Amino acid sequence: MSALLETLNWRYATKKFDSDKKISQKDLDILLEATRLSISSYGLQPYHVFVITDPELRERLKPASWGQSQITDASHLIVFANKTDFDHSLIDDYISNVGTTRNMPLESVAGLGDFMKSKLLPLPAKIKAQWTAKQAYIALGNLINAAADLRIDACAMEGFDAEVYNDILGLSDKNLNTAVIATIGYRSEEDQTQHYAKVRQSKENLFTYL
Repeated sequence: MSALLETLNWRYATKKFDSDKKISQKDLDILLEATRLSISSYGLQPYHVFVITDPELRERLKPASWGQSQITDASHLIVFANKTDFDHSLIDDYISNVGTTRNMPLESVAGLGDFMKSKLLPLPAKIKAQWTAKQAYIALGNLINAAADLRIDACAMEGFDAEVYNDILGLSDKNLNTAVIATIGYRSEEDQTQHYAKVRQSKENLFTYL
C-alpha cells in the first residue's frame, strides 16, 4: 500500500479529542501552509481562514455547533469563511499578485484579468456565494489530508449554525460567511470511533470507465 493510502486509511472524523494535547507551532505552520497552497478556481482563493484558539470564544461557538465537544476540546478550531459576493477588486488584486510574484508587467496579464471578469462578475450574487463556498471546501480537503500526513487528527464539520457563527465572529460586516469548519488536534483514547472500520462505496459502485 502506498504511503498516501495508508495515511488516508489511518485518518477518521475524530469525535472526541484529548484536550490536554496541543499541536506544536511548527506543525500548525505546516498545516496552514498546506491550506494556503490549496488549488482554487482561477487561483483566486475567494475565502478567509480563521484559526481560533481563544477558549472563551470557542465556548460561545459551541452552542451554535450543536454542542459538539470537538469545538472546545480540539487543539484548534479552523473556520473557512467564503466571500458572499465580490467585484472586480478580487480579480484586480489577484492579477497584481501575479505580476509581483512572477515579475511580469501588469499589461502582460491584463487579458487574463479581463477574461476572468467576463466569466465571474456577471454571475448572480447567489451563484457567486455558492462558487466561493466550493473553493473553501477544496482548501478544507488540503488541511485534512495535510493533518493526516502529520498524524494529526481532524474532523470536518457542517453541523453548525452559520448565521450565529457569522454574528459572533463579525463576518457579515466583512462580506464573509462561515462555509465549513474543522477541528484539529489529537484523538482521545476514549473515542471509540477510531476503532470503526472505514465505510466507503466499493470501487465497482463508485467508478465507471468509459
